[in-house]
Amino acid sequence: MDNLLIEFMGKTIVLDGYRIHDIPSFYEEVNRSFMSGEDWKLGHSLDALDDMLYGGYGSIRGNEPVRIYWKNFEQNERDLGVQATRQHYTQKLNHPDIFNVNLVKKQLEELDNGTGKTYFGIILEIISHHTNIELVV
Repeated sequence: MDNLLIEFMGKTIVLDGYRIHDIPSFYEEVNRSFMSGEDWKLGHSLDALDDMLYGGYGSIRGNEPVRIYWKNFEQNERDLGVQATRQHYTQKLNHPDIFNVNLVKKQLEELDNGTGKTYFGIILEIISHHTNIELVV
């Protein structure tokens, strides 16, 4: 890892996956890793995560090159997998005043039949859309 740090001419952020065991702890770690200089916390939202990765607040400033080292990646893939995703969607169903229940039911159905994305998969997809960010596992 030290050699990679020397060669990379951008910002390096470590996401300590040993601190992650579910969706809330994922956001706690994101706040610790990315938002330490801010006087507010990122909410538990994939849209907020995406916005943060664009830069402008937190550790990332604009479109600068960023390398994210994600420790304990494989365990976190399980931690934020089907079970956590199902729980996330089920909680949304309890708030039909806020969430599109028909969409959430469709997402649950896709998850159950193996065609839906897990929360972890959505996180990786969001990161991949930011061409200035390199994910290292």
